[in-house]
Amino acid sequence: MPKISTLTTSLAISPLLFLSTYIGSWAQTDSLSLEDIYSQSVFSPSNIKGINWMDDGRFYTSQVQEEEEYYQHIIQYDITTGEAVDTLVNGRQLVPEDEPLALSYQKYAFSSDGDKVLLATEYEPIYRRSSRAYYYVYDRDDGSFRALADGGKQSYATFSPDGSKVAFVRNNNLFYVTLSNGSVTQITTDGKKNKLIHGSTDWVYEEEFSVTKAFFWSPQSDKVAYISFDEATVPEYNMQLWNNLYPEDYRFKYPKAGEANSEVSVSIYQLADQQTISVDLGEEIDIYVPRMQWTNDNDLLSIIRMNRLQNKLEIIHTNAQNGSAEVVLTEESDTYVDLDFNDQLVYLKNGEQFVRTSEQDGFKHIYLHSMDGSLIRPITQGDWEVSNFLGVDESKKLAYYTSTEVSPLERHLYTIRMDGKRKKRLTEESGTHSITLNPDFTYYIDRHSSSKQPLEVSLHQAPSGKLVKVLEDNTELREKVATYQMGTKEFIQVPANDTLKLNAYIVKPSNFDSTKTYPLLMFVYGGPGSQLVKDSWLAGHEPWFHYLAERGYLVACVDNRGTGARGKDFRTVTYNNLGKHEVEDQIASARYFGNLPYVDAERIGIWGWSYGGYMTLLSTLLGNDVFSLGVSVAPVTNWRLYDTIYTERYLQTPQINPEGYDRYSPLTHAEKLEGDLLLIHGTGDDNVHFQNAVEMQNALIAAGKSFDSFFYPNRNHGIYGGNTRLHLFTMITEFITENL
Repeated sequence: MPKISTLTTSLAISPLLFLSTYIGSWAQTDSLSLEDIYSQSVFSPSNIKGINWMDDGRFYTSQVQEEEEYYQHIIQYDITTGEAVDTLVNGRQLVPEDEPLALSYQKYAFSSDGDKVLLATEYEPIYRRSSRAYYYVYDRDDGSFRALADGGKQSYATFSPDGSKVAFVRNNNLFYVTLSNGSVTQITTDGKKNKLIHGSTDWVYEEEFSVTKAFFWSPQSDKVAYISFDEATVPEYNMQLWNNLYPEDYRFKYPKAGEANSEVSVSIYQLADQQTISVDLGEEIDIYVPRMQWTNDNDLLSIIRMNRLQNKLEIIHTNAQNGSAEVVLTEESDTYVDLDFNDQLVYLKNGEQFVRTSEQDGFKHIYLHSMDGSLIRPITQGDWEVSNFLGVDESKKLAYYTSTEVSPLERHLYTIRMDGKRKKRLTEESGTHSITLNPDFTYYIDRHSSSKQPLEVSLHQAPSGKLVKVLEDNTELREKVATYQMGTKEFIQVPANDTLKLNAYIVKPSNFDSTKTYPLLMFVYGGPGSQLVKDSWLAGHEPWFHYLAERGYLVACVDNRGTGARGKDFRTVTYNNLGKHEVEDQIASARYFGNLPYVDAERIGIWGWSYGGYMTLLSTLLGNDVFSLGVSVAPVTNWRLYDTIYTERYLQTPQINPEGYDRYSPLTHAEKLEGDLLLIHGTGDDNVHFQNAVEMQNALIAAGKSFDSFFYPNRNHGIYGGNTRLHLFTMITEFITENL
């Protein structure tokens, strides 16, 4: 376990020394380049991808392409040996209209009995999570192979539980196909772009609730429950695309803080009589339905409903025969109820209980309830957070979860009995463990890394935790990284004030000399519930930080108040006042670093992206006596310009809390700019609109301030594609080396 300490007694972790020891004295050190990082991706570990568990839990499938041909096959593997045991789909048999399909199918899914396979071809992403594709159905029994349906691409094609049908969304309407005869039934007919959506979510649900598919088969495959989004009153955002002689207007519904949301409704379609039942969601119209699922009862639908301010969450049980609904559980907060901490809901096969997560005691934990919502008992307890509730092995009465109990910087796997006793930690190595359990809880995949070790993927027995096999150890990556000259990354704690210490790390050059002084670049995100300071392998921008360190810079990162893994009080202190405490912590941290003998207090810069871009602007402006440089990428510059769900969760609406929106908007403080500033944005950013950069530039111009700016045509919030990332970080690096 990495030690969290003050700067003067920090634990130094040197990837170079560690890996050189691993490889041997023959390793030569080279200079790291930006091309290595952003063109060659030399620090990206190999992973075991595409593991699709078979229902028996002993086997998994993966997509494999022939080395010298274009054909792709779906191969079945024995998980205990890693050996191929069967070819479930032979790509050479997938030849519609004499053209090989192998080049184009990117995703696949089996029916529950394994007899049929859905193949997604010409896969097309829309926004961050949404997509469309052409789907084909392959029948392994008779070898038939055909398009799922005519009429254009489909979204989210999903087998019914009995494998006899497939439902999908197209052009904002919901359909299903009966596979025995290929007939297509249209469940809804009035869907229309920018007006009404059936069966998939609108933009803001996709972005902030991480959900796109909004239809669900009943357990017996005789009903489809779906959510509809009436977008008629939601304002449109117009984003120009710069590809043609005349720019193209791209309009989509985007509800900014305080503006109208989609009006949502829930319906249940009965296949037998083709009747649709409306679900009673109550009298309040301005609500959210972020989660919905069937219980094990074919006539009982579970819905999570939240009010617009997201300080009240209700679990509703709905009668699928008549649409009547009953609120069985309500959770309220004097700040907000974070869905990410309260949406993991498992209905037990006994039909009498469900298990859910909640942070009602100040930390996210697992609770057992009766079907009427009454609490039976907490399953986990303590001043630490459950990171991910993985499920319940009902046969052994064990719950599986990962948590921060060892340290907020680490994630470990545990089992615990449903009575809350006999908790057992299954992962021993320090660092971050990400777990994938098979369906019958007999095996799990552990993806583990730490600051000292690249990703290692291993197979273990459950619930013992016994190692079966290492599936990927990234030996080649270890050997490659050992050839580069790299310094240390030290986990530390920085005092925010007399009583509070913040988790942080600092990257130093390999030839660090404590008698010299160095310029310091701070990296920030800082948004609610986020976490950058974790014991994991060279995550995110860390390779670039080592690149800068070898060129004479120190790079530090501090998780301010409002970030995650330290409980509800630490996270929600920023409620109704985004920017205040977070920036205070970054400024206080910069002052602390500046008082160290090896930091040049006159040369401290800060940079960040998205919320981190917002933090960079605000820190540079309010901390103009501390920060001499800022690089702000894709920032929010006024929360009035951002979406409803995210912004109102933390600030309420502008109508209720106008000061909370304006007091810590960078636009309000533009006249305070003293140092060097580089402002970067993509013009095709559908998330944090380019409008934010325009408004910031206008405010700086009005204040008579000099600054640098750069825009990336048609690039979205991620600013990538082709050599875009290399160009971006070459520019940022040059700006830093010239001005800091």
